[in-house]
Amino acid sequence: MTFQFNTVFEYWPMYLEGLRTTIYVTLGSLIFSLILSIPLAMIKITKNKILNFIGFLYTDIFRALPSLVQIYLVYFAAPQLFGITFTAMTSAFITLSMNAAAYISEALRGGILSVDIGQREAAKALGISQVDTLKDIVLPQALKAVFPSMINETIGLLKGTSLVSIIGVVDLMRASRQVMADSYLSFEPLMVAAVIYYILVKSMSMIGNRLEKRIRVSEIR
Repeated sequence: MTFQFNTVFEYWPMYLEGLRTTIYVTLGSLIFSLILSIPLAMIKITKNKILNFIGFLYTDIFRALPSLVQIYLVYFAAPQLFGITFTAMTSAFITLSMNAAAYISEALRGGILSVDIGQREAAKALGISQVDTLKDIVLPQALKAVFPSMINETIGLLKGTSLVSIIGVVDLMRASRQVMADSYLSFEPLMVAAVIYYILVKSMSMIGNRLEKRIRVSEIR
């Protein structure tokens, strides 16, 4: 058995384009999910039962449905249900962001609840508003506490981007499939994609570990 990686490497522009799209979708979805997860975490710990129910229902739905089903619902079902048509890229951002927000909000909720309630009471006694207390005291500590979970979620988000190739987004996985079709090879194009994914995940893990160590050192100081 002989491998033809030299043939596959001739298609490096396709892989480069797919890599750029994968990183773009991952970072964009991560930013939007963080923005969405903070208010979502807050309504989960509120005393308002209706808001509390909505927050947990949101998380339950996105936890229960497979990511591929979510992508199909946004891309194919939304036009029929709401008369709104999203591009493949927009559908990818919406689905991945909302899905990641469900998991990140749960981590944030745990992080917020782990902050000593005495700090909030002390801030209230000093006349600090609830918004400032949340922004300057509670959230920074909560984010530090859940940082490892955030790294894991980011890695999961990166790997989850491979699903958006199903609806035509030219990510790394879609690029490898195009190379498969053009080169009439299977193993080599997929192996190149697998190695790139491994390098991305490994790099992300290393960056996360270094940042986590710095956070621990700053807490000790």
